[in-house]
Amino acid sequence: MSKKKLKTVCPFESAGIKHIDYKDVPTLKKYLSRYGKITPRYYTGVSLKFQKMLSSAVKKARIMALLPFTLWE
Repeated sequence: MSKKKLKTVCPFESAGIKHIDYKDVPTLKKYLSRYGKITPRYYTGVSLKFQKMLSSAVKKARIMALLPFTLWE
């Protein structure tokens, strides 16, 4: 028996967001792990287009010191 994969809907597309801003820190934090790493697409359900925007926004926010590079707990 083959398992059928359910198609997930991108949370950004369903919310009608066109661009991810690096200054929107609360939204960016939702897509980071507890150690500050960017969460992969297969966990979050984000489309490829928005995953690329998300990763560049997180990297830009890290450079601007809005997000930390690493978190050691």
